[in-house]
Amino acid sequence: MEVGAFAILEGQITVGDNCLIRNAAYLYGPLTMGRNNTVYTGAILGERPQHLRYNNEPTETIIGDRNIFREGVTVHRGTVHSMKTVIGSDNFFMVNSHVAHDCIVGNRVTLVNGALIGGHCVIGDNVILSGNAGVHQFIRVGRLAMLGGCGASTKDIPPFVMQHRLNTVHGINLVGMRRAGISRDEIEAVRSAFSMIYRQGLVLHAAIAKMDKHFGEYAVIQEMITFLQGCTKGINRMRGRGHEEELAA
Repeated sequence: MEVGAFAILEGQITVGDNCLIRNAAYLYGPLTMGRNNTVYTGAILGERPQHLRYNNEPTETIIGDRNIFREGVTVHRGTVHSMKTVIGSDNFFMVNSHVAHDCIVGNRVTLVNGALIGGHCVIGDNVILSGNAGVHQFIRVGRLAMLGGCGASTKDIPPFVMQHRLNTVHGINLVGMRRAGISRDEIEAVRSAFSMIYRQGLVLHAAIAKMDKHFGEYAVIQEMITFLQGCTKGINRMRGRGHEEELAA
């Protein structure tokens, strides 16, 4: 591990091999960090949660491998709700992005400059939150979903779905799915499922049943169904006429 000048490591901290803690970075324990992470100047990991009922309980932050935390990134430790904030591996947190208390962030997630995740959120693998985008507390974001710049969501975002503005569904993340190696047949199944959910005027349970009937053999569809069945706050809808797949191509 290499630690730069004026960096502060306070409390019970475990850091894996080949980590780089740059000048004036702050790490507060209890914190466990894996291998090959880079923490840039001014990033603050493991500080107290911004929660009025937090009373200095010994909660923690757990971070995987090969993450990059750029300047000004903040990650707060958990509250007694879950006792921990968990960050996976191979994530990229750009300047001034924020992960609040009790969140679970998967792998290969990108938070662009100024992106914010409220408390108790669950962020799936390969998610992109664009610049200054915000996710409300207790929200789930499915794998390979994307929230556009300055957009915000107060409801769950299903896997493979793109949103922008405030609570506005835009289409499917076609480019992201291709880059992730998802097959053409699976992508076409997701296109059809998207239409069932957002364009055919079906209530959610009817859309789920139709998806399962016509495309249930695909793992990506079962992934969407499982996610949708867990949506306790519902999902957002499309507004107006869009050209989402074409714009994503």
